[in-house]
Amino acid sequence: MPKSKTVRKAAKEEQARRDNSPAVDNRRARHEFHILESMEAGIALTGTEIKSIRQGGISLNEAYARVRDGEIWLLGMHVPPYKQGSFSNVEPNRPRKLLLHKEQIERLGAKAAEKGLTIVPLRMYFTRGKAKIEIGLAKGKKLWDKRESVAKRDVEREISRHS
Repeated sequence: MPKSKTVRKAAKEEQARRDNSPAVDNRRARHEFHILESMEAGIALTGTEIKSIRQGGISLNEAYARVRDGEIWLLGMHVPPYKQGSFSNVEPNRPRKLLLHKEQIERLGAKAAEKGLTIVPLRMYFTRGKAKIEIGLAKGKKLWDKRESVAKRDVEREISRHS
């Protein structure tokens, strides 16, 4: 028996709402780094990791990416074990492969080799059911840069409050 059009439309809208909401946002990276450029990458995960990410609780705060042997790996991302998983659960802090084109990896690797530049994850989200991660080429901020950005944010908040 086929589903009615309204049921299918409601299901598609629900899926789109879930896909557009970010699973996690790395606010710490934006506070501690100047983001020079960013790009979207796929991420290789197991089934229980996807289920755990959809439940929430993952952490990108200490995560960073490295280029090794022509591949880019995300290190330090914590994905808690899936509660209903058993033997299929994997190590929570294992390295995860990012899926990018070869030219993109080579370009990021060359830029990251420069002094003071690193690759950090900015946010993780779902697009059409697939987990995607936004990575950025970043340069570390100094203490006075952090103070300056906090002061600028406070001024903008005051201006919007009075408007």
